Amino acid sequence: MAIKKFKPTTPGRRQMTGYTFDELTATEPHKALTYYIKSNAGRNSAGRITVRHQGGGHKKLYRKIDFFFTDKLDVPAKVESIEYDPFRTGYIALVCYFDGERRYVLAHKDMKVGDVIVTADNAKPVNGNRLAIGNIPTGLSVYNVELIVNAGASSVRSAGASATIVSQEGEYTQVKLPSGEIRRVHKKCYATIGVVSNVDHNQIVIGKAGRSRWMGIRPTVLGMSMNAVDHPHGGGEGHQSLGQRNGPKTPWGKPARGVKTRSRTTTDRWVVRTRRGKLLG
Repeated sequence: MAIKKFKPTTPGRRQMTGYTFDELTATEPHKALTYYIKSNAGRNSAGRITVRHQGGGHKKLYRKIDFFFTDKLDVPAKVESIEYDPFRTGYIALVCYFDGERRYVLAHKDMKVGDVIVTADNAKPVNGNRLAIGNIPTGLSVYNVELIVNAGASSVRSAGASATIVSQEGEYTQVKLPSGEIRRVHKKCYATIGVVSNVDHNQIVIGKAGRSRWMGIRPTVLGMSMNAVDHPHGGGEGHQSLGQRNGPKTPWGKPARGVKTRSRTTTDRWVVRTRRGKLLG
């Protein structure tokens, strides 16, 4: 996808880049597959802020995406349009199954209107087809990866992302995830062949604070710029150093920046090599 630059008519425009949306073929979503999600602005059911820096932003319609596919095994589908989705970084495709039902799926980077895709245990391993991960040849790139049998695709769904099939061993397939982690996945899980669309998403320069506000992101303030009562890094004259004997802290006094936070070790048995390169199994 091409990226467009703007003329430097203002300081915010000078470095800003945006999408050309060349691949998109529709401007309005399929109404039957959309519904409105009320924004909670980072607040819980009690109205208290539990996630900071959220709020505002443009109103959005949620597109219902099919991440399961299991009820459409061996039913081919034809791509009708490639569309933008405000809730995700990659593009989506409206497909019409040969039985007449329409659904949204994640589009791969080379998907075009008129393509025919299918979900099957032994489908041909070409871009867009979804098949059991145990039947995918090693070395191929996949996305929309299912990590738990019948749980639906949960991983490798963001723009430009792809995982690689490393090897087929016994009951499991070894998959190298975008983080570099190599993980065992049961051969009955499904994955889609290809790379997620909108591969240049990471090249976009937001350019100005206002554009972040359009996306529902509120400002972030450094702790060292706050008063001592508001943050462990606060206080002092002007921009002082952190002055922390035990390292930097979160606003709530917990260790921050580089501290390991992973606590669910029960899933370590599926990890062959961590994203840091450490062998576990």
